[in-house]
Amino acid sequence: MPELPDIELYCGALRERVLRRPLANVRVLSPFLLRTVDPPLEAANGRTVIAVSRLGKRIVLGLDGDLHLVIHLMIAGRLRWFASDAKPPGKIALAVFDFPTGRLVLTEAGTKRRAALHFVAGSAALATHNPGGLEPLTADLAAFTEALHRENHTLKRALTDPRLFSGIGNAYSDEILHAARLSPVKWTRKLKDDEIAALHAATIRVLSEWTAALRKEFAGRFPGPGDITAFRPDFAAHGRYGLPCPVCRSAIQRIRYAENETNYCARCQVGGKILADRSLSRLLKDDWPRSIESLEEGRPPPPA
Repeated sequence: MPELPDIELYCGALRERVLRRPLANVRVLSPFLLRTVDPPLEAANGRTVIAVSRLGKRIVLGLDGDLHLVIHLMIAGRLRWFASDAKPPGKIALAVFDFPTGRLVLTEAGTKRRAALHFVAGSAALATHNPGGLEPLTADLAAFTEALHRENHTLKRALTDPRLFSGIGNAYSDEILHAARLSPVKWTRKLKDDEIAALHAATIRVLSEWTAALRKEFAGRFPGPGDITAFRPDFAAHGRYGLPCPVCRSAIQRIRYAENETNYCARCQVGGKILADRSLSRLLKDDWPRSIESLEEGRPPPPA
């Protein structure tokens, strides 16, 4: 699922191409994509894009007249940029946004349709799409500490809870925890002050460095669908199960549960302990979401 650095990459690429330009036409090609009916989507046609911003893991195209297109890519949704006369790519195209500079196409691979488009009027309606999490790149240590202590969760769950922290998901939470040398299953209210400070610093460093690295890599071109990925070769932990930790060279370990996977270094983060897959439900009990949807939306898990 695209996370804060990926969404910021998209936003920067879109600003270069659509900011202060009119949206000539928007077409929805999948009946599952558009989740709102008022105002009608046709009201977006001819409006000028006056802002492109990130709202958690959502991309917001702000139009004149206080109208907002809110795009939630979920897991497999991606944005692609084409020439104005290019044909949308087959069955995976969900929506087409036509601009004088080119054609923006929202696609989604696979058979499950999780990506969503909302068209809302007014700042109050837009605010309902904000899960309320703290912006990690601008939060000071006190605010970061308050968010961590608001509820007692495992660190993995807390970092990926959009009600607590904005824009962090499965991939970058692994990278942050590895950088902070903290266990993914440590409980937030058991953290010492120095551990919170290390986590706060690691969060800012990891997200800032990856955002800058992606912007540099894709400067001057729009990222393709394969460029937005949760598995990058320069990651320290995420997606590197069995590969050597870049710090201590021990093999990266994993915890798997349903559709989720946590990667960590046993030596750097857990004092050499291996967290076996079969122990996850006992360790986390009801703290781990049982579906992608409950994880993304911050909903409590269903009864076991």
